[in-house]
Amino acid sequence: MSLPNILFILTDDLGWADLGCYGSSFYETPNLDALAKQSMRFTNAYAACPVCSPTRASILTGKYPATVGITDWIDWTGGVHPCRGRLVDVPYLKNLPNSETILAAALSEGGYATWHVGKWHLGGEGASPQDHGFDVNIGGCHMGDPGAGGYFSPWTIPALADVDIPDGTYLTDYLTDQAIDLVSKHEDGPFFLNLWYYTVHTPIEAKADKIAKYEARARAMGLDKVQACVVGDKFPTENTADDRILRRVVQSDPVYAAMIESLDENIGRLLAAIDTAGQLENTLVIFTSDNGGLATAAGSPTCNAPLAEGKGWMYEGGTREPLLIKWPGIIPAGSMCSTPITSPDFYPTLLQAAELALMPDQHCDGVSFLALLQGDENFERGPIFWHYPHYGNQGGTPGSSVRLGDYKLIEFFEEDRVELYNLRVDLGEKTNLAEAEPDRTAHMKQLLAEWRLSVEAKIPQSNPDWEELRATS
Repeated sequence: MSLPNILFILTDDLGWADLGCYGSSFYETPNLDALAKQSMRFTNAYAACPVCSPTRASILTGKYPATVGITDWIDWTGGVHPCRGRLVDVPYLKNLPNSETILAAALSEGGYATWHVGKWHLGGEGASPQDHGFDVNIGGCHMGDPGAGGYFSPWTIPALADVDIPDGTYLTDYLTDQAIDLVSKHEDGPFFLNLWYYTVHTPIEAKADKIAKYEARARAMGLDKVQACVVGDKFPTENTADDRILRRVVQSDPVYAAMIESLDENIGRLLAAIDTAGQLENTLVIFTSDNGGLATAAGSPTCNAPLAEGKGWMYEGGTREPLLIKWPGIIPAGSMCSTPITSPDFYPTLLQAAELALMPDQHCDGVSFLALLQGDENFERGPIFWHYPHYGNQGGTPGSSVRLGDYKLIEFFEEDRVELYNLRVDLGEKTNLAEAEPDRTAHMKQLLAEWRLSVEAKIPQSNPDWEELRATS
């Protein structure tokens, strides 16, 4: 068999429970559900950060965000975010360093055509997809959302500013059309298609006919009569003017559902086009998301239950992701995997899948799980770490965490608070075991501290203006 094509589909802000095959009873995802039946479906797959840019950097570098130096979403102000709580936000890089040999460059050296289509959000001038080894870039720039134009053209995405596009074109459709065009015209050698959709990031916008469909669906299910969002204080924080967070408790937003249907529809179109090109049986397909669903801010369009919280939080709703991997002839169709893996692991795994030499100095935090895809039931990933030393726009506070086996420990920096959960029996992180299991807590806290030291992770310090800020907020 020739070297596999690689199709890496990354969605933006798609929650763990946002697909039918992951338990959603409101959103419709027939194409992704069909893909799941042909794939290995992961139930413990993680993004390396609860927000976008750090996870994207981890995928392309094989490193944790703290190792790369990109620990929060990249804005373009050049400074640090304003102080919003007891701690001072730490500085971080606003461009993916050119010293990194990203996955695309490694695959290019191995004979792959490399195409980036969609959201980039890893830096601007000098740090674009082309600057990092992609042969083609369509739609990738420093911005993290479609900008002032929203999802319907004309867009304000700089990378598409000079493209003649009919007004009213839906961005998800357009990006898929471009991906299909690349595949259809490709002639020789394997390709790496890095298709990173902007959807379902805000603004929440969709086609009118699909919105009407889900408005009717909500009425038929009685969801238009339930309280979809509640103001709760399960995890109160002092970094907000109101210590109580608006949370969505049921999936029922018709516009968000319509966005997901358009995403699903377009993935179906792309896979059909790859099949028409005679390449589907030799294409390794990965589908996942960059962080958890947006459940506590900007209208709270989705609900990640049974997981706690969502984007911007250190709890499972912020980092646990849907992950489907299809590789005909290698991965048993319809298989399921509960082994934890994390986004830096893609780099060494895909190098091995492409029969290329590993680059341990580059993907130093990633662990290849190729053996897992090939059916090794004894594969163990080892501990997984997170470091998010920032205040999330969604209400989360700075912290670090580690998962080891079934247990996850979170250390919150504001109050030096530690929480320990057994995820096997407490998926919703409702019962803090830190006091009940002091030995395990101490061991995992030490493990986390040693890891932070090894990667020189930046720790936020006390905000000297906190009392004044608190008094005037």
